[in-house]
Order: sequence, then structure tokens, then C-alpha cells
Amino acid sequence: MQSKDNKTRTIELLAPAKNLACGIAAIDHGADAVYIGAAKFGARQSAGNSVEDIAALCDYAHQFGAKVHVTVNTIIYDDEMDDMLQLVRELEKAKVDALLIQDMGLLRACKEQLKTNISLHASTQCDSRTAEKVRWLASLGFERVVLARELSVQEIADIHTAVPEVELEAFVHGALCVSYSGICYASQYCFDRSANRGACAQFCRMAFDLKDSDGKTIEHQRYLLSLKDMSQIDNLEALMRSGACAFKIEGRLKDINYVKNVVSAYNQRLNAIIAKHPDEFRRASFGRVECNFTPDLNKTFNRGYTHYFADGRQQGIFSPNTPKALGEYVGKVKEIRCDSFNVSTTASFANGDGLCFINRQTNREGRTVEALEGFRVNKAVGNRLYPYKMPQGLKAGMGLYRNQDQAFEKELAGQSAVRLLPIDMELGLTPDGYSLTVRLSGVDVPKVEAKATVRFEHQEAKKPQRDNIVRQLIKLGNTIYACEGVEINDNADRYFVPSSVLAELRRSAIESFARQSLFVEEADTLKKHGSDSTNVAAFQYINPSQYKRFPYLYNVSNRAARAFYEQQGTNVKSAFECMDTKPMHDEALIMQCRHCIRYSLGYCVVHGGKKPTWKEPLFLELGDKRRFRLEFDCKDCQMNIYAE
Repeated sequence: MQSKDNKTRTIELLAPAKNLACGIAAIDHGADAVYIGAAKFGARQSAGNSVEDIAALCDYAHQFGAKVHVTVNTIIYDDEMDDMLQLVRELEKAKVDALLIQDMGLLRACKEQLKTNISLHASTQCDSRTAEKVRWLASLGFERVVLARELSVQEIADIHTAVPEVELEAFVHGALCVSYSGICYASQYCFDRSANRGACAQFCRMAFDLKDSDGKTIEHQRYLLSLKDMSQIDNLEALMRSGACAFKIEGRLKDINYVKNVVSAYNQRLNAIIAKHPDEFRRASFGRVECNFTPDLNKTFNRGYTHYFADGRQQGIFSPNTPKALGEYVGKVKEIRCDSFNVSTTASFANGDGLCFINRQTNREGRTVEALEGFRVNKAVGNRLYPYKMPQGLKAGMGLYRNQDQAFEKELAGQSAVRLLPIDMELGLTPDGYSLTVRLSGVDVPKVEAKATVRFEHQEAKKPQRDNIVRQLIKLGNTIYACEGVEINDNADRYFVPSSVLAELRRSAIESFARQSLFVEEADTLKKHGSDSTNVAAFQYINPSQYKRFPYLYNVSNRAARAFYEQQGTNVKSAFECMDTKPMHDEALIMQCRHCIRYSLGYCVVHGGKKPTWKEPLFLELGDKRRFRLEFDCKDCQMNIYAE
């Protein structure tokens, strides 16, 4: 987003909101926008919210110039479309700022039937990984495109260079889907739970055997598709310079303390970067955050952190030993007794801490099996810990990790931050009383002001009134405002003004100011509804080749979506979820991944790895013996997974 002066770029920190409380916490801790699901159609079945709560969140966020994006990014069935359109009407009345959409049938309906003024964003479920795809989506009326998580900083920069007029949103933190979003059908295929309908069964967090075509076991019961969590906090400045304008934290299913901690960490880092480059960047919303704890990303749920592909393909992006949160390393087990043990560490512990360790054992086949074992601390006496129940397998010398820090959670409980809008006040005289003007304070802020007057005769004071005037005007109590300065004009302080009159004047001015909009019209934004024309020739090249072989990748689940693609010159089949029967043997691509098991295990000869001794194709096998064929597409440097 380019600001009106065409010099500074507007940066948005976008936070998840499981519910109204999480949304308010996100705003209080520094988010410029939040994204939240409605009661239905939000790609997270257990994170739905009423329109009334969403409206309340809009009212709260808009005070700071922050925005509310609502996810309606599932695929939609024909018998749901009327309900979906009614929901959009209600969301528009609630004054939401943007809708995240995957279903092209909904896009068509929003344009042709509703003619909504809400900004439309192409969800990450749209599988946007190329400039051609982004350009095409923009031509349809999307003002912003949420990019695939798999892109590098350079790839994002290349897209921005090719399509500079489109807002680009990039994920920066949280859980990773191993498949490109929108084209994962593993959960639907195996468990009849559609990821594209918000019911993902977490197929990628399961344990698999990796076998070759002769049945030889290469890896046994490991979490070969389970990725670490993304953290781009150290890449923020590079991402800001890449052309992305919105930085998204994953986690609509996460609790309020996750939101508080992660948003605070990214808010503070963004502010530090902008403080160094004030002529280049500015935040998308306003207000000063006063936080009463020190954010620490290691103390929030994570499976270990990775930059993923931000710096290009790297080792160490997956967590094959466990899909659970390991937590921060806190030391080594030193000495064990029957009911307790002590730890060699500089960390401090609290009653109720959650700790874990990696238990390595040898199974009947002689293979080493690693399992994450966790336990709770009943009592902590210095470095000696008394668990509720002594964990089996704990040995001296083992590394110990903490994935639940009670002291830190206590810091986050209650009001852990407050966000205030800085204002300036100006008191002046009117012919029959006094006026008070309130303005938004700061550099590079919109010109927002409000004025109130009160009738009261001018009475010469017996003593100076400046101190009392200032003292009364800055009494802002439980409001969201903080007065930075009071200017007194016309020698108004030579007159006596009762404190009650000043209080009335202040209340009136603040109430009027609160009704003002802090939103700034951005330069170079797209027309909201794009072009009605279609570029059939361009459409043929926007998706990977697999879309031709597996046309269900277009996720067409309603008549409006089918008509949309026919208008684009493509005759597509029904979505995977709408098929009468599952695809036959070797006809179902259920995942397409940039994560490559062969590379991660050190056997990619293209990148200097060892030459494999196994016989391909390789297969992933679940405990119930269902197996899935792996295809290593070295040309496009990706891994395709097929149902057997």
C-alpha cells in the first residue's frame, strides 16, 4: 500500500482472532488489522463468530484506524449460496473492511448480485504463487492477494515488480500447511473431512513409514510431513522491502495469550524498523501501545521455528520426531530420585509448568524410536522439580524443554497492554464562551480533528488558571486517548472557568472526535470490482500443469463457479468434495508440496545430497497400511503425493 505522498509505504500487521476477545487483544497489542471467521464458511469450523460480535470488533478496531477482515474462504455448495450472500449483506452492515474469498462462485455473486463495496481479498486458498496468477486475480476485482506461504523473499519481490498495483499479503508466523493451500485433499480422501470446507483432520501431523517400491522400510513411524512453525521476525525488513504490504500471523484457533505475545513481538519489531526508516514506511493504523510484559516467541506454542523458503530451500524445515510443541530448552536432567529430579540450568521454574523430553527407545525390530514425553510440575523448589507423576524414561543427561511457562502465562493474564491514541488540545475563546479543538497527534497522521464549544461568560480570574485548565482537560479517564499537549490561545487562561465547565467541554470534544474516521484513502488502489472482461489466453498459463490433469484442483462446488470458469474458457470438473466416487488408483493428486522428503533426508542429488540406494517410487504408509505414492518433480522442485 502506497501512502498519498507516494513516498512512504504503509505496512499492516494482520493478526488472527478466534473470537471477539482475541480480536480486541490483537488490536490492543498492536495489530493494524485482524481477521476473523463468521459463524459459517470461514475455513475453521471451530472458530465461528456471530455478526454481532464482528460488528463490535469493527467498532473497536475502527477507533484506531485498524481494520477487520472476515474469512468466507471455504468452497460453497449450491444449497448454501443464498445463506452465504445473506451473510455478506449482514457483514457489510457490520462495517467489515474486507472479505477473504476462495470460491469464484462467491466472487461472481458479490460482483453481479450484491455489488458490495467491501474490499475483496483472494485467500491463500487460491494458491497464488506466480505473478501471472496474481495479475489474473487482480483483473477479477481482488484488491489484495494472500500469497502462498512457500514463496521466498525474492519471489515475492519479483511478483511485486511484475504487478506493483496489487496489494500483497504474506504469512510471517505460525503453523505451516505442508501442501500448497487450497489444493490439499488428503483429509477429504482419508477421513471425509474437507480442508477446503474448514474441517482439516491434520493428515500431515500423522506418523508414517517411508517405504520403497520393494517394500523396504527407509523411515519408521516418523512425522515426515509435519513442518516446523514459521517465524519471519528476523526477515521482516527484507519482506517490507520486497513489496509485501501486509504481514499475517497464523492462528485463528490459538488462544488469547498466543495472540498477545506474538502480536506484541511483531509490533515492536515493526516499530523498531520504521523508527530507523521513517521516510520509507509507516504503520496502517494509529495509537501507542503500552505493554507490561516482554514478548518472547519461544514461550508461545511452537513446533520449533523455521524461515521456511524465505531464504530459498534450506534444511531443517520439518519436525520428524513429533508434531507437538517442544518448547524452549531449559537445561539437562542432573540427578533423579524416586519422586523428583534436579536440573542443571539457569532457568527458574514455577508450580504447574509443563515440561517435556525426547525419549529414545529401541523397538522389537531394533529400530530407534523417538517419542515426546510430557509432564506437569507439581512443586518447584529451586532447580529441584517434583512432578505430579514421575515420567517413565527420564534419565540423567537428557535435555529438558518447557512448553508451558506458568510465570509467563500469569504475566499475560488480565490486561497486559493498553493502546492509546495521542491527541493534542487547543483551548480558545468564542464571543460567548470557550472552544476546545481536539486533533490526532503525531507525524504522518491524517488530519482528524473535532471542535466543541460551551457558553460561559468571561470572568477575570484572581489567580493564573493555566495549571487548572490543563489538569482538567487531560483527565481522559478510561478513554482510549492520551493528551500530548494543551495549547491555550487568546489568553483564555486569564479567565476563571469552573472545572465542571471544562469537563463538559472536554467530554463534548472527545465524543465528537470519536465519531471521526481515521481511515486514509490509499493511492493506487484497484477498482473494487475489476473488469468484466476475461483474458482467456492469459488464464491458460496461470496455474501449474497439474490443473489440466486434475481439474478438480479448481475447487468448483457450485453452479456460479462453474459458469465463472466457463466464461474463462475452461470446462472444469467438480471439486474433489463433490465427486460421487473417489478417484481410482493413481488418479488422485492429494497434495502438492514444496517440502521434499528426499531433500530433507539428505538424498537430493540436485542439491548435492547422497545418491539414494532405494528403489523408487517411494511410498508413505499409515499405521493402517493405507499408502500414498511420492513423485519428486525436480523440474519444478516440488513433491507430489498421490493416493494409492
